Formats: sequence, structure tokens, C-alpha cells
Amino acid sequence: MKLFFKLVRLILTPIVLFVDWITTPKGIVRPDAEQAEVDAQTRALTLYHFKSCPFCIKTRRAMKRLSLNIEIRDAQHDPEAREELERGGGQVKVPCLRITDDQGKETWMYESADIISYLQTRFSPETTGGAAKVTDA
Repeated sequence: MKLFFKLVRLILTPIVLFVDWITTPKGIVRPDAEQAEVDAQTRALTLYHFKSCPFCIKTRRAMKRLSLNIEIRDAQHDPEAREELERGGGQVKVPCLRITDDQGKETWMYESADIISYLQTRFSPETTGGAAKVTDA
């Protein structure tokens, strides 16, 4: 049974990644100064993920739609990233967003829906009052 699921994963992973690549959403376009401010804020964020995890893909697509330059670490293939995730967040579960505040305190947020909601609340043009245009098809 275990071999069956490995085979299914082996077959489906490239397909899932190809479909994700081919259907990648376009991001919003912000004025340069506003995008620079967003980029500065996202330096305090790190996403731990597995490349082919559907919930991670969903989270990365939301980041792309919002034009967020968040550092991404592969907790599946990078032992150092995996150890950071387990040590800091308490478990190896993805997606996980590490949020570092101005005082250096870290918050580890699990669950794709919670991460996406946080990102939309913090960076969506509707909530920030920005003049960004949505270019998503």
C-alpha cells in the first residue's frame, strides 16, 4: 500500500507542478514607492513549504497575486530549513509562515487559510488604501 501511494505521488507531482506553473496568476501592480514599502515589510516574513504540497501551492499563488517577495524555504529537501521549522514552530507542518516583528519576536503561523487571510489583510490594496491595479486574468 505504501508503494502504491509513492507511485501515485511520483506520477502526480510533475503534473501538479506543471499545472501550477502554467496557470500562475499575475500579481497586482503597485506604484514603485508603495511596492518598495511592501518589499521592506515582507523581509520580516519567511514561508516554509514543500514544493508539491497543494496547500503550499495555494499559499504561494496568493503571494504571487499580491506581488509579495517573501523568502521561501523548502522544508522537505533542505535539512536546515526543516530543523528551523521544527525548532521554531514546534512541528514540521507546511505551509508555515514565520513572522518576525520589529523587536525580533517570532510568530509561527500554520494553515494555508490563516496565512492567506493574514497576507490579504496586511497587503491587499483594499486594506492598505494603495493605488495598486489587479492584473490577474
